[in-house]
Amino acid sequence: MSRISETFGRLRSEGKRGLIPFITAGDPDLTTTRELLIELANTGASLIEVGVPFSDPIADGPVIQRSSMRALRNCVDVVASLKVIGEARREMDVPVVLFSYFNPLLQFGLERLGEAAQRAGVDGVLVTDLAPEEAEDFAAALARYDLDCVFLAAATSTDERLRMIATRASGFIYAVSRTGVTGEQVEVSSEAEKLVARLRNVTDLPIALGFGIATPEHVHEVCRYADAAVVGSAIVAKIEKLTATPDLVKQIGNFVRSLLPEEFDGLSSQRDREGRS
Repeated sequence: MSRISETFGRLRSEGKRGLIPFITAGDPDLTTTRELLIELANTGASLIEVGVPFSDPIADGPVIQRSSMRALRNCVDVVASLKVIGEARREMDVPVVLFSYFNPLLQFGLERLGEAAQRAGVDGVLVTDLAPEEAEDFAAALARYDLDCVFLAAATSTDERLRMIATRASGFIYAVSRTGVTGEQVEVSSEAEKLVARLRNVTDLPIALGFGIATPEHVHEVCRYADAAVVGSAIVAKIEKLTATPDLVKQIGNFVRSLLPEEFDGLSSQRDREGRS
């Protein structure tokens, strides 16, 4: 059983839900990325998504696009992304999902990626623009290194396609809350809950919901029906705003804590109690 499966199994057995924060590797720099990974683990995040910077992030809105551009100016690539995860892994045990577009991974080499990702302590990979129908070789390469292959599922997908995604995914399924690109929104789409319900009919895999989840209220709502909420643009926007401040890591940690009430995951509150004792 993968570390991702173990985490969702623990949450499920305790009747809790998870939070999955997203950051872009190298934004604002690799040293801060390492510190953020450790801080996010300490907040009680269930999993952490780390984005590989890419020059044409077609599924992402302007906030994450800008984060990729900043990281690319720092010459951050797949190698650097894996290296910083490996450095942080020495001080954290929370599962990490590498979030990427396919081109950088294909250029890196699929077999090489599996080996390097496992060595760095990555637990799964999500490729936003790789169709499941074309992912057989990629998924097989990951499986040889005990890495989960996570797929996106959208409300526009047919039931037949959702069944196909369910049979090919491992670890969890990332349900997209709306059509379009990433970015904060005022409220979660009414289609999101329907999508999760449709996925429940075809799989026992955990379902995380992302795209537009930005506030504690959003997390509360999403965790009524999904196994975890993914928060990306709201965190990345704060990183962008706080780049010049010395306590960026602390402020991001406090923001993530505000998104994760203890009824969804007791890890953070447990650590807080231990700190006060």
